[in-house]
Amino acid sequence: MIDKTPSSLEKYLLFLSCALEFVIKKKIAMNKLIIDAAKKNIFLMVISNNDIYSISHENTKVNYDKLIILINDFLQSKNLKIKDISTFYLNTGPGSFAGIRNSISVIKAICLVNNTDYYCYNFQYFKDIKKVEYENIPNLCDKFNIKKNLINPVYLS
Repeated sequence: MIDKTPSSLEKYLLFLSCALEFVIKKKIAMNKLIIDAAKKNIFLMVISNNDIYSISHENTKVNYDKLIILINDFLQSKNLKIKDISTFYLNTGPGSFAGIRNSISVIKAICLVNNTDYYCYNFQYFKDIKKVEYENIPNLCDKFNIKKNLINPVYLS
């Protein structure tokens, strides 16, 4: 087909295929956001390709109420948007009732709007692991077959 294609069309097709390849590669970028609002601090970690960034905030009522703002500000500081996150990981306890409840609500809303998956974990799932690091949560969820889009919170009494 290329032998019979005019050179101007050939250049256009080449440009189009390069642009499409760029878009596909950009779309495949896996950005994962880990949220833990069950403990003393609200902890956020984004894993973007080979880069890992994290931040924590005091776990207070004021911060619960603005959790989406904290997430948005954190992502913007790393040149990301919520829609750039491919998967969310959410600690569902045991821990703070308000922190767990608010983080579940925020993540469910984000995932519903963006048609994104989320995984709810708790550290009891990984009790056989000596030391669980946040950056390992996505791999541990895969290893322990944590079901996506399933919520099973564990609140402290």
